[in-house]
Amino acid sequence: MSDAIKHECGIALVRLKKPLQFYKDKYGSVFYGINKMYLLMEKQHNRGQDGAGFASVKFNVLPGTRYISRVRSNKSQPIQDIFAQINERLNGVLEKNQDRLEDVAWQEENLPYVGNLFLGHVRYGTFGKNSIESVHPFLRQSNWKHQNLIVAGNFNMTNSKQLLQELVELGQHPKEFTDTVTVMEKIGHFLEEEVSQLYQQAKNKGYNKKDASPYIEDHLDLKEVLKKSSKNWDGGYAMAGLVGHGDAFVLRDPNGIRPTYFFEDEEVVVVASEKPVIQTVFNTDSKEVKELERGHALIIKKNGITSIKKVLEPRQKKSCSFERIYFSRGGDESIYQERKNLGKLVFPQILKSIHNDISNTVFSFIPNTAETSFYGMTEAAEDILNEQKTAKILAGGKSLSAHRVTEILSERPRFEKIAIKDAKLRTFIADDNSRDDLVAHVYDVTYGVVKATDNLVIIDDSIVRGTTLKKSIIKILDRLNPKKIVVVSSAPQIRYPDCYGIDMAKIEDFIAFKAAIELLKESNQYIIVDDVYKRCINQVDVQDSEFINHVKEIYAPFTASEISAKIAQMLKTEDINAEVDVIYQTVDNLHKACPDHLGDWYFTGDYPTDGGNRVVNDAFINFYEGNNKRAY
Repeated sequence: MSDAIKHECGIALVRLKKPLQFYKDKYGSVFYGINKMYLLMEKQHNRGQDGAGFASVKFNVLPGTRYISRVRSNKSQPIQDIFAQINERLNGVLEKNQDRLEDVAWQEENLPYVGNLFLGHVRYGTFGKNSIESVHPFLRQSNWKHQNLIVAGNFNMTNSKQLLQELVELGQHPKEFTDTVTVMEKIGHFLEEEVSQLYQQAKNKGYNKKDASPYIEDHLDLKEVLKKSSKNWDGGYAMAGLVGHGDAFVLRDPNGIRPTYFFEDEEVVVVASEKPVIQTVFNTDSKEVKELERGHALIIKKNGITSIKKVLEPRQKKSCSFERIYFSRGGDESIYQERKNLGKLVFPQILKSIHNDISNTVFSFIPNTAETSFYGMTEAAEDILNEQKTAKILAGGKSLSAHRVTEILSERPRFEKIAIKDAKLRTFIADDNSRDDLVAHVYDVTYGVVKATDNLVIIDDSIVRGTTLKKSIIKILDRLNPKKIVVVSSAPQIRYPDCYGIDMAKIEDFIAFKAAIELLKESNQYIIVDDVYKRCINQVDVQDSEFINHVKEIYAPFTASEISAKIAQMLKTEDINAEVDVIYQTVDNLHKACPDHLGDWYFTGDYPTDGGNRVVNDAFINFYEGNNKRAY
């Protein structure tokens, strides 16, 4: 999207179900698991570039041998960095032990990162600073193997303060206030509790302390641990964890907000945030990659037995629609079709804006992520033009010459590559005037294809803040001297903050919100802003379940078209010669295009969890009081 909203996190988990010798014999390397993890993470790097982390667990090594390895990075290319570190360490050990190159048992015991169970994470931080301490996976250490816990997730909790207080009431003293730490400590607490109970059972059955460990590993019930831990979680999450002895889990939130997919065959169990990533890395059919049900956990025991357990009661499915519009890679067959449908469904509004004049309109897209919805728009344009051709021929009847018929049939919609991003250009000068001038050159344009009598239609996947449009894109497009510039968003107006993993925390950043505020001022209805603030303040101390999203009242006096028209007016600066129109997808058409992903709270304000309504009210309070801070 031209105004990039920050990406989500991504998870990757691989459990090797065979001994390492099997992978050495079949694939030629004991690094099979590490190589697959690299691919899974690199194929999901679109989800976050703030940091990346990798952890592995070895099974059945002798006491005194390191069995957990972890590496994290917050450098500019974190995935490349962590695997460069892994490679350097592996090569360093192998160079000193050339006689062990074929000794799989020795390599399993002595090579770092070589293991049976792997967890990876690519991060965009919506909570806390981008320090190395904030990069997943997180590790909770213990001398008891089954109390070591490694956690990574794609998530955000709306009630982190409450969760922190619960830890304090349990007698803990968390070292940080982040949702990752509170979640990990919560799981860790109930893991310890479960282990303690199993240890007592083992003692009662006559096991000595040493033999109690295998008993605990066999009987550890991760479903119960997760059920107790997640009881009060409010948010969207795909939470993955490894236990030091070899069990693993992935838990998905009850509304299915955050995506989770898995694949299992006789060799591996794999989990990732995106379906086509698994298909590509393991060369498997899409039907073999399953979606983890909401409120359920995929649990992998050390013995290789995999099960799906219901941990939380599933609620209404509200899978994030932004996954389909923007975040996920477009290689998934259903996502590709949905994005095309978004382009098709918005076309009637485009046709109205250009007064049905397809012949004198140039269609294009910006940025590259909008290309698939552009294809849908082109199909719709071709269909309409074909109807217009037929109507012209029928209207001409017998008097129409063969030459004129040929002319009519040869008409085609004009699809062009108009804007090309200059990826190497950086705004390196700090002062605002210089930066704005440089930003205006981030995109190059194609000259010579747009005439002064033409409309220029540009489809974007979403318009969030409008900053890049105003400072750069519209100015650049205006150099082509079109009659009219129509900016189309394949997504509806973003009106409310997200609080489940996408970094859209400040309501005053949204161009739709700014437009609504301006319309309230112009129509002498600004009193509504004061009333909404008072109602939000009156809810500060109530339970989350009692919160109401009062911010909806800001938009209530106006139609979506009126807000879009105001946005167009705000984006058109004095130096723009062309007429400017802005068109947004309707919410109804979004649901038609993405029928299985109805999470639309950023467009409608209908949050799937109680904490969402608190977050949107907090965001409005921050706006009203001039507090430049996040609402969660």
